[in-house]
Amino acid sequence: MLGTQERTKAYGSTVGHVTHASPAAACIVGFRISSHQSRSTAFRSYCSLHNNLPRRPGPLTQYKALVDQGKLQHDPYQETIASELEDLVKKLEQYDKEMEEYHVSLSKWEETRENERRRILVEEAEVKQEGGAMASVKKSRSRIFENLMSWGKSQKMEPGVGKWVSYLNRERKLDSLSGRRPNLPAAPKGLYIYGDVGSGKTMLMDMFYSATEGIVKHRKRFHFHEAMLEINEHMHKIWKKQVEEKSLQSSIASWIRNLPVDSNVKEWVAEEERYKQEVQIKNILPAVADKFLVNCQGDQRGASILCFDEIQTVDVFAIVALSGILSRLLSTGTVLVATSNRAPQELNQDGMQRGIFLKLLAKLEEHCKNVLIGSEIDYRRLIAQRSIDQVHYFWPLDDSAVKDFESMWGKTTSQYGGKITSSTIHVMFGRTLEVPECCNGVARFSFEYLCGRPVGAADYIAIARNYHTIFISGVPMMSMQIRDKARRFITLVDELYNHHCCLFCTAASSIDDLFQGTEEGTLFDLESFQFETETEGTKLRRDVLAEGNVSAGGHPTGIVSMLSGQEEMFAFRRAVSRLIEMQTPFYLDGVHYIHPYFQGQQNSFEKSSATILHTPQLS
Repeated sequence: MLGTQERTKAYGSTVGHVTHASPAAACIVGFRISSHQSRSTAFRSYCSLHNNLPRRPGPLTQYKALVDQGKLQHDPYQETIASELEDLVKKLEQYDKEMEEYHVSLSKWEETRENERRRILVEEAEVKQEGGAMASVKKSRSRIFENLMSWGKSQKMEPGVGKWVSYLNRERKLDSLSGRRPNLPAAPKGLYIYGDVGSGKTMLMDMFYSATEGIVKHRKRFHFHEAMLEINEHMHKIWKKQVEEKSLQSSIASWIRNLPVDSNVKEWVAEEERYKQEVQIKNILPAVADKFLVNCQGDQRGASILCFDEIQTVDVFAIVALSGILSRLLSTGTVLVATSNRAPQELNQDGMQRGIFLKLLAKLEEHCKNVLIGSEIDYRRLIAQRSIDQVHYFWPLDDSAVKDFESMWGKTTSQYGGKITSSTIHVMFGRTLEVPECCNGVARFSFEYLCGRPVGAADYIAIARNYHTIFISGVPMMSMQIRDKARRFITLVDELYNHHCCLFCTAASSIDDLFQGTEEGTLFDLESFQFETETEGTKLRRDVLAEGNVSAGGHPTGIVSMLSGQEEMFAFRRAVSRLIEMQTPFYLDGVHYIHPYFQGQQNSFEKSSATILHTPQLS
């Protein structure tokens, strides 16, 4: 079964500052209230800003309501998973309270430990200050003795060893002075839901996400592409910050400047501080993970959940990044609900980075229950068959299809009442993308413009966030000669679907035949392809990442994808399934509730209404 009507993705104008939106569960499961009510609550908030709202229906309640209304066909696998997710929502309420108490205790413990650490450093600085004069007297006497003792031995010490030993000794002292770190409450097990294309994985996960609003303070939902891009963005920012801090090493913190010691000792203390920070940031992935679920209300503490749609291990970077970040989040109490086409142990069939991958498997096994959604029915296609399709997909590429397409473009732009202009939208990594024709949330492109150039997921996410209706002309049948274009088109469809965009297009064939190949050959017989995402100028993702030093050791690394033919088949089948669903009223009815463009308008309305309501009345 598909999750269109419930689908509420993680949206935002820039990575690192994400505005999330979520449709009210009541609207999704068919509990129709007034238009204003349903839209005013259609926000998935990263921060739980609507805690005073009535409790959202649980996943099982939502599922049964849709079945009772005839909008979904009952599936025993889906009902079982909905029941599991319902139980998880109930457990999260108590877990959130336990985590809130834990974070209060942790904050006090960390403050005590930091105060003790600084006190120890000050004591060591005073010892150095007092011993400075005597050391200069003894220096000349000891030189001859040191030379004799070091005769025939290497006088070199591995750089950093002295600091590392000092750091470890200091940490041991702190362990005894500040006491044990507070114990992390036991987290309820999350779910790893896997199964075939169109079987309802995303729908069920989104029902769970909707039901946790007001229960869990720290929530985030990612699709694979968004997650990888956000990881890249955070890594880039952290490395950039490191470079800036190294260039400012002469600056000393105010508490160090105020120490009653000479400048040489102050510099020693500053070096010890910098070394501590280097040790803590050496493994960059945990630092990135800590950015993933930082609440925008810093004073709030509590549980955290991460909903991750379509986990994949498309390349070495994905394996390393997912392993490091998910391991960190799971180890610190985050509850994970994930979807994938594959069981966890089948994610890495190419055997890349096997040691790291096995650690990821162990973490998933420890913290998640693996659940197969065993239905082989593509429910997107089933719902499409039961629906009266609205004509949004015009084929073949003849005069009649082009005429209908142009007519629909004219009607749609007139409906939104704006002048057709060109525009420039912001992409991540400081880039921009030119939009040739657009009008009040409606944009038009050619297939070649979007898929015939080195652009990718970051660009498509920017388009999907800024425009609720997309027109694409000239989509060809995919063949071996345009393999890269086919891959970009699949990524484009993924992002338009993830953000619940309305899509119109002209194409050379029906949706079912689009990815069947041509006389030039099938699309399924290569064992690897280049996974392209964001570009910078004419550079592909691997080059941008290399220049951004995206690697475990901080050195430039090219990313080369190695997906099997089976993975490609999943991708093509998913694209067909989604294109079919995007023609149905079930999907199209949700555009005005779910797409970020309309959510932004409603958000502005709610803010202005709140301002009016809270304006003091003059007596």
